[in-house]
Amino acid sequence: MAETHFGFETVAEQDKAKRVAGVFTSVASKYDVMNDLMSAGLHRVWKRFAVSVSGVREGQRVLDVAGGSADLSRLFLKKVGSRGQVVLTDINNAMLRVGRDRLLDEGITTPVAQCDAEHLPFPDNYFDCVSIAFGLRNVTHKDAALREMQRVLKPGGRLIVLEFSKVAKPLEKAYDLYSFKLLPVMGKIIADDPDSYRYLAESIRMHPGQEELKQMMQTAGFEKVEYFNMTGGVVAVHRGFKF
Repeated sequence: MAETHFGFETVAEQDKAKRVAGVFTSVASKYDVMNDLMSAGLHRVWKRFAVSVSGVREGQRVLDVAGGSADLSRLFLKKVGSRGQVVLTDINNAMLRVGRDRLLDEGITTPVAQCDAEHLPFPDNYFDCVSIAFGLRNVTHKDAALREMQRVLKPGGRLIVLEFSKVAKPLEKAYDLYSFKLLPVMGKIIADDPDSYRYLAESIRMHPGQEELKQMMQTAGFEKVEYFNMTGGVVAVHRGFKF
């Protein structure tokens, strides 16, 4: 039986998606509040930067994979205008409802679909841009998801991956202290769920670093792959093109 990582724990591949679903169903209602607290609001800066380097223009089509609470979708909708389209997707129904309801509360209607990043239900060569923010590290088969995202992109289209990454050496000790001591405490106080936030910290450590993810994107068929470190490498934005 094939195995993979669930944080620092080794689990059967077939069990990971269910375990991840449990985490995000648990944290969905407090997800945005915790994001603001965990990053001191920086996640909003990171997301705006990711959208800015996407090069998305009016009238284009964007697929927001693992879009959850719709932060990126909202930003992309402003870029594509009324002639464009943004499709919000997530594998987790609880997270997707948060994003859908937020958009509806703001009077925004856009296509929403619950789907797996490894099996995207969209045609080949359809989107001008695909984004995935803070979701790739939770995917069981990252290589399969990257190939799917490459498949649905038009020639000339680009993939934007915003994800936690490997911090600069001088920050490692402080970052570990924050991740494994303070973050679970915050999860307990705010969301009454320290275990889910402990998993989130562990999943960051198990995610490929900047260069490894760049190589994975190239293997999946992306070209001109580059990345932008932010906040000392706490997060990185990877961008790759389909030609």
